[in-house]
Amino acid sequence: MSRAKNYIELEAELVLDAKATLGEGAIWHPAERRLYWVDIEGRKLHLFDPGTQESKTWPVGERIGTVVPVVNGGALVALQNGVHFIDTETGKLSFITNPLGEDDIRFNDGKCDPAGRFWVGSMALDSRKGAAALYRMEHNGQMTQMLDKLSVSNGLVWTEDKKHLYFIDTPTRKVQAFAYDHETGSIRKERDVITIPEHEGKPDGMTIDESGRLWIALYGGGGVGCWDPETGEMLMKVTVPAPHTTSCAFGGSRLDTLYITTARDGLDKEQLQQYPLSGGIFAIKPDAKGVPANFFLSRL
Repeated sequence: MSRAKNYIELEAELVLDAKATLGEGAIWHPAERRLYWVDIEGRKLHLFDPGTQESKTWPVGERIGTVVPVVNGGALVALQNGVHFIDTETGKLSFITNPLGEDDIRFNDGKCDPAGRFWVGSMALDSRKGAAALYRMEHNGQMTQMLDKLSVSNGLVWTEDKKHLYFIDTPTRKVQAFAYDHETGSIRKERDVITIPEHEGKPDGMTIDESGRLWIALYGGGGVGCWDPETGEMLMKVTVPAPHTTSCAFGGSRLDTLYITTARDGLDKEQLQQYPLSGGIFAIKPDAKGVPANFFLSRL
């Protein structure tokens, strides 16, 4: 352990040399003891068991932005042609809805709120400014646009008291706090709580620990940063030997292992030679515990 740049720095270890093109969407399933994650450009859903090192992979045929398990089994996947239910035993897909109106718009990061509604953002394939949105899907599949004129809708988490949503629109380099109404699912912008310095990379996926600290994957920054949203201070960085860090999630039986996805996408031949483990899944126990992920409560 070393101290650098006024914060603690730790290093995660490789747990799966996945060689993913664009690994994303990490989420832990406690009952199955598996890490769900996606390869957006590889167009696959992966279910990884760290205990046995076994992986189950389902090709989905479309770019896959994110995955969230469903309370009674299976999962939701946000594909370029819409949100689907996937049977994680057979890989069978069942279409639910598609609010995306343009061929060059795809889903990106998404999670469920404490009430079990599915929130998922979008982005243009060329990441153009103002083309993205954030949607909320009800238990019955009804979709509502919650935010518009975004650029790259990304990480989102809710506080344990169910009163706030933290959200990232990547090019802004900021984490925004919204007041969240647990009953209705409505949100209201309050303030920016964190600004990511340029030299740390771009904020991507995000998770929250039991102390309310935010763990943010830094695309181009080779790691995950831990921030205090009350002060905006960066407290810790978990580094990985892969520049394009994309998402993170706490898992393991005690939710004390931080799993980190990475990407090979956007790296040239020389960079891939320098960082051959890019696209892998990394893990570390950073002396913090996560909170159980919210699953989708389906009434479809």
